[in-house]
Amino acid sequence: FAACFGRFLDELGAAGAGVLAIDGKTLRRSFDDAGRANPLAVVTAFASATRVVVGQQSFRVAEGDSEIVAARALLGCMDLTGWLVTADAIHCQMDTARIIRDQGGDYLLRLKANHPALHGMVVDYFADPLTLAELNTYETTDADHGRIETRRAWVSHDLSWLRGPKSACSEPVLLPDMACLGMIEATVERNGKTTVTRHYHLASRPLGAEEYLNAARAHWSVENGLHWVLDVTFDEDRARNRKDHGPENLATLRKLALNVLNRARPDVSVRRKRKRS
Repeated sequence: FAACFGRFLDELGAAGAGVLAIDGKTLRRSFDDAGRANPLAVVTAFASATRVVVGQQSFRVAEGDSEIVAARALLGCMDLTGWLVTADAIHCQMDTARIIRDQGGDYLLRLKANHPALHGMVVDYFADPLTLAELNTYETTDADHGRIETRRAWVSHDLSWLRGPKSACSEPVLLPDMACLGMIEATVERNGKTTVTRHYHLASRPLGAEEYLNAARAHWSVENGLHWVLDVTFDEDRARNRKDHGPENLATLRKLALNVLNRARPDVSVRRKRKRS
């Protein structure tokens, strides 16, 4: 059933364009104490612009598989031509990046301290005010309910410094076909308090600062437009189906139903469209 659904999704998302967000989600109540089955987790490929699921791969938590392995299996069977694949730092891996490139896509991967040497070098690079002054930059400001958030993005296409003496570390520095790296600084003002956070990314596409910021923000649509809807509208986290392939099949059907609902009447909420159906 999952294989048939996957072929259907491939056709649905054949004309790849835009951001394809990769993220995993655990079906928290799908464990079975009696049968000693761990909870089911599903890695999903979500088209941010159309809010359509175009692929998924399931695995059992703590049974030898992991989100990284499942994501590679999913990406390896997809035509990624035209897609900019985004993912969190857990997927910032040489093998994952190579699969994305081999399948015709580009990647935008979050960089965190799980790659300590490279992360430290990139943090130091963007910490230099003289460097920032020379880079392509873009800024947005949003205000809502007493909260003001300013996002600034910088992109560097000069990677020559990564290939110099500074890159002499115990791990590979450059991902396959890496074309640029970027930083997003988010400044939030609320109730008289100001917080500043910085995020770093690696990309195989030579993005401009505006495209980079928009793509990084589009990645979170998988949380707001998919995972949140599955939990709140479809009550997925409380589903106790756990026998045989039941949890996986029902997770697939929920995504199929959500695809249909998202493609009809975008001005009406998913909850209302479900009631009308």
